[in-house]
Amino acid sequence: MRTLLVIAIAGAAAQLVDGGIGMGFGATSTSLLLLLAGLGPAQASAVVHTAGVGTTLVSGLSHWHFNNVNWSVVLRLGVPGAIASFAGATVLSTISLEAATPVTSAILVLIGANLVWRFSRRQVRVHHTGQRHSTWFLGGLGLVGGFVDASGGGGWGPVTTSTLMGIGREEPRRIVGTVSASEFLVSLGATLGFAVGLWDDLTANAAAVGALLIGGMLTAPVAAWLVNRLNPVALGCMVGAAIVALNIDGVVPGTPAWVIIALLVIGAALSARAVYRLRRVTAVAIAEQQPSGREDLTSPLPHR
Repeated sequence: MRTLLVIAIAGAAAQLVDGGIGMGFGATSTSLLLLLAGLGPAQASAVVHTAGVGTTLVSGLSHWHFNNVNWSVVLRLGVPGAIASFAGATVLSTISLEAATPVTSAILVLIGANLVWRFSRRQVRVHHTGQRHSTWFLGGLGLVGGFVDASGGGGWGPVTTSTLMGIGREEPRRIVGTVSASEFLVSLGATLGFAVGLWDDLTANAAAVGALLIGGMLTAPVAAWLVNRLNPVALGCMVGAAIVALNIDGVVPGTPAWVIIALLVIGAALSARAVYRLRRVTAVAIAEQQPSGREDLTSPLPHR
């Protein structure tokens, strides 16, 4: 019972992070199940994705309520993602793709570092530019993200959120909401794939599925509300820092916890600095556009 309570609390925290920055539920929850429940990579991924069907549904509806979802992108991104996640789950049910983990993690660490750099220096657009992503681009991104997510126990958010933020055609909150909504389709596809090869393992760990589901569903609406209150620059910096922190262990196995915490603290500090600089520049621009409200006493009086 204590283990299930810890899993539920971790699921709540993971969904709060995932719904707020567009990533983290899969990686966090999978790591926890590997540690506490003694499950193998395939079994842990199966449990997380099964619970994710419910948590991502609530998360997507919550983001839709707060107008954080671009539905035209959801289907073009999520449907290919669901197909690839089904394939990834089927593959993981029979073999392990651990050899690919260092390469994938290294790529994501570089992407995350680039996001932190660009957002902290305000070298990205934080508002919608009006340009649409092509269907081919979103389909390819969905295929890669869905396969990595199912086969690695997480990765949909780091792959898709980081890529879309790097391009900068949508506000960060809309990217987070759209990725969260499309993740429902990815989780559904992965669950169907795991059900084919790991049905007995899923039923045996139904209690863990329920604990993750309840915890995640409780905090999903809170995360959707919170993302509307975050500064776009701060959100972009936090996303980048989270990508680096979540994947650094895949590049350097056995990375101490204090290093991961330090990376998150550095990301938070850069985020705060970028927001402060942006507010100063905005305040100066507004002051220059407004009249001073004072008369020039040295100018001559008009003739009457």
